Amino acid sequence: MTPEDLVEIELIKRLKYRYLRSIDQKLWDELESCFIPGATARYGGGRYEFAGRDDIMEFCRTSMGATTFLSSHRCHHPEIDLVGSDEATGTWALEDTVILTDFGLNIQGAAFYEDRYVKVDGEWKIAHTGYRRTYEEIMPRASIGGLKLTAEWWATDGRSTLG
Repeated sequence: MTPEDLVEIELIKRLKYRYLRSIDQKLWDELESCFIPGATARYGGGRYEFAGRDDIMEFCRTSMGATTFLSSHRCHHPEIDLVGSDEATGTWALEDTVILTDFGLNIQGAAFYEDRYVKVDGEWKIAHTGYRRTYEEIMPRASIGGLKLTAEWWATDGRSTLG
């Protein structure tokens, strides 16, 4: 592996991190810029499959767009392989938490993403992304004694309401 290869791998990591941050902050235009037009996605082990950036974005906006959908997606342990000068693959460990305030639910889980990347006009983009769960669990928020949401990106501008 050359120093140049390491730079390319770092650029791919930054792309994936931008993808995750854009989902959690609901930055749809920024998220859309992560994909090529013909990108595909396969979430939840194939429960949700999409062909084309527009379909992927419609799913994200519709299913995660409400401010009552709070999420934290964390990927780590990347295994990125450069397949050529403009193609790469990546496997990532995912840990995520979703709070559905309108339904009073917490969802947490783990998965492994399998991605394909292409370099377009000197910039890495996602050609395919998708994950298969290792586990997912749901818990009613009311069942957790003393649980209180004290900060939230949209409702409190990320500020804690603790004195």
